Amino acid sequence: MSSWKKASKTGQKTHRERHQPELRKHLGLLEKKKDYIARANNYHEKQDKLKLLRKRVLNKNPDEFFFHMINSRIENGIHREKDKLDVHTPEQLLLMETQDLKYVAYKRNMEAKKIEKLQGQLHFLDVSNNTKNKHTFFVDKEEKLKHFDFAKKFDTHPALLSRKINRPRISNLETMKLPEIDEDTLLKIEQQKHMAYKELDKRIERERQLSIVQQKLEMQRALKDKKVMQPKQVRPGTKEAPPIYKWKFERKR
Repeated sequence: MSSWKKASKTGQKTHRERHQPELRKHLGLLEKKKDYIARANNYHEKQDKLKLLRKRVLNKNPDEFFFHMINSRIENGIHREKDKLDVHTPEQLLLMETQDLKYVAYKRNMEAKKIEKLQGQLHFLDVSNNTKNKHTFFVDKEEKLKHFDFAKKFDTHPALLSRKINRPRISNLETMKLPEIDEDTLLKIEQQKHMAYKELDKRIERERQLSIVQQKLEMQRALKDKKVMQPKQVRPGTKEAPPIYKWKFERKR
């Protein structure tokens, strides 16, 4: 009774669709109504698109022209752009390549100047302290050598003997007034020094890459010289080095 009341309220009756019988199982799945609706909608959408395209073709102006009609062609059913002829003369191409070479050389020169400036600011203090140098002293007798005092000879504190730079004398230590620096300031100074060395490392690598590009451009320019015989390749170019060619020696008049 309750099911009848529910159907009467909605005004629709719930129809249950059967599955594919066993005898027709070899024909595949039985299409349900929802599958038919999806297939029908897809079919009608395609028909509407074809109808619209036919209408556009009928309304098209036969005198209409656009450049893609002559700048493209069909290859294997695919529209492809036609290869355009080079509008530059050999002299113009050579001039453009020369400008590229000059630009690369200019950027490399800028990087070299920045590297030199950074090196002048940093001085590589930590590296100089780690390198071992020899300082020779001449002593008259071996007994004096045993009791030789290096701190007294250098006039500095014994704790500063291992340092090669910033090694003040005893007199300077007595009159020197050191500023009060907390741990945060020391940490900040150390971070700034680390970032400066990191920037220097990046600029050195950039200058090296620009040098490789410049050498490759110079080699390409030399190969395009028609006045000399074509050289023999000794080693092909890589990411780290330009190619190497060997030219035949020609005696100039």
